[in-house]
Amino acid sequence: MEKILVVGATGTTGNSVINELQNNKNYEPIAMVRKPDQQAQFEQKGVKTILGDLTEDVTHVTKGVDKVIFAAGSKGKALDTVDRKGAMKIVDASKRHKVQKFVMLSSIGADQPQQSDDLQEYLQAKKDADEYLGNSGLDFTIVRPGALNNNSPTGKITISTNLAQKEGSIPRGDVAKVLVHSLKDSIANREVFEILNGEQQIEEAVMTIPGVN
Repeated sequence: MEKILVVGATGTTGNSVINELQNNKNYEPIAMVRKPDQQAQFEQKGVKTILGDLTEDVTHVTKGVDKVIFAAGSKGKALDTVDRKGAMKIVDASKRHKVQKFVMLSSIGADQPQQSDDLQEYLQAKKDADEYLGNSGLDFTIVRPGALNNNSPTGKITISTNLAQKEGSIPRGDVAKVLVHSLKDSIANREVFEILNGEQQIEEAVMTIPGVN
């Protein structure tokens, strides 16, 4: 059973990731939380936790971890310290402890932040973090969804390394499923792809981007 560190576990998407991992016999989730009072919500579900603050030293959080899902975000409040530098710190920690794969939750538009009027700073932070991961030497998958919503998951997406139509949204639950599927070594290794709500089953869709093995 692989141990999966979930960074951003207390967020809505991160929580969905934890649930997906718990329902998969191949994975053991570890929720990274910032405050001690956040541990109980996971531990009462049988999920291990580790304390870590992205604005501080987080070198310890990846020790003994097989793979990482980074689903943290500051909602625009700390783009530099959390979304950019926080992600980079986790990448560095993952390299130090020889993590086997790093799955990054990014965003559609992170490849061209200058084209956005209102999300430019957010997308630039995501781009910087994505590029840092891409140059790290780690095996990785970078997942770039459209706007996230809280609708019920459909289990179906549209996927491409470069979607022709980038306007649209996707339920957080479906994004969580894609992130967990991307943990597999054979899925989109060292690849970046974009996703929106669509008509193809997630299990089949992610197989269309096999990546480098």
